[in-house]
Amino acid sequence: MRATCLNMVHELARRDDRVVFVGSDLAPGVLEDMRREMPERWYMEGVSEANVVGMAAGLAMDGYIPYVNTIATFITRRCFEQVVIDLCLHDLPVRLIGNGGGLVYAPLGPTHLAIEDLAIMRVLPNMTVVAVCDAPEMTRLMQASLDWPHPMYIRLAKGGDPVVSSRDAGFAIGKAVPMRGSGRGPVCLVSTGVMSTRCLVAAESLAGAGIPASVLHFHTVKPLDVETLLDFCSRAGRVVTVEEGVRAGGLGGAVVEALSDELGPDHPPVVRLGLPDAFPDKYGSQEELLEWYGLAPEDIVAAATMPLGAKGP
Repeated sequence: MRATCLNMVHELARRDDRVVFVGSDLAPGVLEDMRREMPERWYMEGVSEANVVGMAAGLAMDGYIPYVNTIATFITRRCFEQVVIDLCLHDLPVRLIGNGGGLVYAPLGPTHLAIEDLAIMRVLPNMTVVAVCDAPEMTRLMQASLDWPHPMYIRLAKGGDPVVSSRDAGFAIGKAVPMRGSGRGPVCLVSTGVMSTRCLVAAESLAGAGIPASVLHFHTVKPLDVETLLDFCSRAGRVVTVEEGVRAGGLGGAVVEALSDELGPDHPPVVRLGLPDAFPDKYGSQEELLEWYGLAPEDIVAAATMPLGAKGP
């Protein structure tokens, strides 16, 4: 997914002279072909994320479309004020590409785990927040990003993810993608990023147990596609949201807010799966941490079938 994303930056730069790439202390060889072909639009800055964001804002004010890339925690936490003031306040078309969203950097511990990135980016006015599910969907996102007029945060997964998206489903920033079912049944699974893959596995298991389950994929967490959410989930027996990040302020919070605002007390019950309000204290692989925090397909199945009001997995 990361290679697809960065290769698309080069492809977009070939199409449009406004596109520039800005990296922050990335490994040698990143977009080397672009550096050789168009060195005037390829920049590699040091470990200075606040400066990098300010630089990208200046480039955008001069008419460029900067794509900025570094580790997800660094491009969100370290330069949060610059993202707010330099990008969002001025509503500039800068794309922040965060490597390793969620629990990807599990071996490095809490300093490198981007568990709150979706939440803190989602609250910023003018910011668009995107987490696609696989490499082909990343290609479609990058193509759509060229003409998007607002700042955007693009969360990257580990890479090598199973391909579950379909070109036939179409792609538009801010538009959710139904991946299974119609939403009108006992269970509707709502997810973002690579968690949608796990939801599809869980839905298959539920179907095998005689429980129809729909899957609605939000590649765009903000702006949230409330229209499709309501159409898909308003008559579901239960909505289960699944995200690789803290529950507070993330996709699950956005879904509950939208359902409550639009349907009031008549909205279907919602179970939110995600990380707790605590810094992760486990080390290992991403898969091990996902299982530890109850984000395996079997945990999604358990959340979909447990008695209402019971404590989640």
